[in-house]
Amino acid sequence: MLSKLIGLIPDGPNKDTGLLVGGMAALLTGNRLLGVNLFGRGLWHTEQRWRARHPEFDGTFKERWQLALDHYEQTHTDPINRGLHVVGIPMIAGGALGLLLSSPPRPLWFISATSFSVGWVLNLVGHAAFEKGAPAFSDDPLSFVAGPVWDLRQFKMTRRAVNLRPASSVMAATAQA
Repeated sequence: MLSKLIGLIPDGPNKDTGLLVGGMAALLTGNRLLGVNLFGRGLWHTEQRWRARHPEFDGTFKERWQLALDHYEQTHTDPINRGLHVVGIPMIAGGALGLLLSSPPRPLWFISATSFSVGWVLNLVGHAAFEKGAPAFSDDPLSFVAGPVWDLRQFKMTRRAVNLRPASSVMAATAQA
């Protein structure tokens, strides 16, 4: 059955994206095994396409990871898009976890499906309306993991910057707001 389903997606550069989207759709319908399988195949095909476009790359995983982080940063320069991702990515991650752990039509499943869907809408709106570019994962599959890691690092750096300021300036800024 899986082979027939995959066969419905036309070959070409969009097949991997179709597998990724199909995996997320399957997860939303409660088909966890099919969802994870399609999503994993989509990631694998996307990585193979990335490596075919970068035959010069012969580095370690650490070097490949750094390239993914750099690509993510380059494709997320608009501050509004970044803000939408800071909200949307945790919603997607939490929603995906809930979809994997629960079954439809239970309350946790509905909450998870809503969180997952709204998070994706926020991210896609950020790219379409503000960044004016495709999501990073369309070119680099490691962006699915690099994105949340990059956002977490940004959040930590922002918190550190606020915590390093003298308390009087933080209180003054809060009072002015």
